[in-house]
Amino acid sequence: MSIRCTVESAFFIAWSCLEQGGELGDPDQTANFLLDAIEAQLRRGERRQLMLANRAIDAWRVHVAVSRPSRDARFG
Repeated sequence: MSIRCTVESAFFIAWSCLEQGGELGDPDQTANFLLDAIEAQLRRGERRQLMLANRAIDAWRVHVAVSRPSRDARFG
């Protein structure tokens, strides 16, 4: 399978998972983040689509959690 197909498949898996969970956020920002996360893994040698997708999803969730002010910071 070509790298392009691998990226497309991993992106689609990650996007669909986040969409179903209501976690997408801004579509452009989410798409760029997922593609960057997938590309970084490809540079390190990862080629498994599901692994690429899962790690991109995990990275997105961490990014959202860190970017969002905590409840304690707002009310504390």
